[in-house]
Amino acid sequence: MHFLPESISCLIDELSQLPGIGPKSAQRLAFYILKRNERRNIALGEAIIKVNSGVERCKQCHCLTSDTYCAICKDSGRDSSLLCVVESTLDMIAIEKTKEYKGLYHVLQGKLSPLDGIGPQELTIDQLFLRLESEDSLVKEVILALNPNLEGDTTALFLQRKMSNLQNVSVSRIARGIPSGGHLEYTDDATLIRALKGRQAMT
Repeated sequence: MHFLPESISCLIDELSQLPGIGPKSAQRLAFYILKRNERRNIALGEAIIKVNSGVERCKQCHCLTSDTYCAICKDSGRDSSLLCVVESTLDMIAIEKTKEYKGLYHVLQGKLSPLDGIGPQELTIDQLFLRLESEDSLVKEVILALNPNLEGDTTALFLQRKMSNLQNVSVSRIARGIPSGGHLEYTDDATLIRALKGRQAMT
């Protein structure tokens, strides 16, 4: 919008680059930010600038954390016989919010997508199998909690086939309470609970 001040046009443009934010939403957000007091906007700006500092991947599960190991991996009360494999930290958070699952996690940091150049080497699949094949591994069941879309299905099938050689480890996948093409992070708690409870063995 050529008639707006450059600072506002720039903010609208940057906001519209965010996922789920279209031009109209970006415009509304920009004018909302403009109305806020300067102190709040400075705090928001500083939070955005600092968002990458002190963030690293958990050495065991690869979720985002501020420590070497995340709080879940350090929790001795978790069931170490269960390992839930998810695509992202957001999916892990969604499952944790249900308070239904008490096991451990492994975050793949994405999903297989050959068209986008994402193969097994771009994910934490090698690290997953190092955990499962370790002599001190206590994992008895791997739950594949991957999004029900083409890439998620492809990733689940790839992992299930690789895990078929593991001794004494069963592989299951969360039930289809989640609609095809849906995302775990946007799924309500009740649906996620049903999906976890209704998980089925992959054969």
